[in-house]
Amino acid sequence: MRATIRKLTVTVEETHTEAGRPVSPPTRKAVAAAVIANPHAGGYAEDLSDLMEMGADLGALLGVRCVAALGIAPEEAQGYGKGAIVGEDGELEHAAALLHPKMGAPLRAAVSKGAALVPSSKKCGGPGATLDVPLGHKDAAYVRSHFDAVEVRIADAPRAGEIIVAVAVTDSGRPLPRVGGLTHGEAVGEDGLR
Repeated sequence: MRATIRKLTVTVEETHTEAGRPVSPPTRKAVAAAVIANPHAGGYAEDLSDLMEMGADLGALLGVRCVAALGIAPEEAQGYGKGAIVGEDGELEHAAALLHPKMGAPLRAAVSKGAALVPSSKKCGGPGATLDVPLGHKDAAYVRSHFDAVEVRIADAPRAGEIIVAVAVTDSGRPLPRVGGLTHGEAVGEDGLR
């Protein structure tokens, strides 16, 4: 692991009832987050390749942790997302370097396939800042039932020289979806769209 990790958190959210109706099986979202030292805090760096490499390591680590927390096989994962909060001595581009160039391939390996783009969000914030990690179907972006989000918050992070990096994995879509469109069962997952 190339990142210096201060803390790891893993949470699972299960919804058993929605609008007074049972959700069976319950919908589940796992979020794994790492609080890492920002090697570029407090200064400008033209080369962010070290953060890109950290992103690859974290995509694998956090993706595997999510799948394990759900207690499923990688191919049973249905949705995913990623996000980051950069502490005040960093910049938004540090989150972009972690999330975009190299995180996708190891995350896709952790969830078996992943033809669709991984939805992402990024922001700057201080300790206790919240981040909504967007979610989408891992193989077919047009599966509306999987358009969702999950919140991440760590009370003492990110400190000024830190970054929170989060990955979310689901084993289902939203509870009781009914806005139509392509379903999980109909998704082919070859072009990342359908």
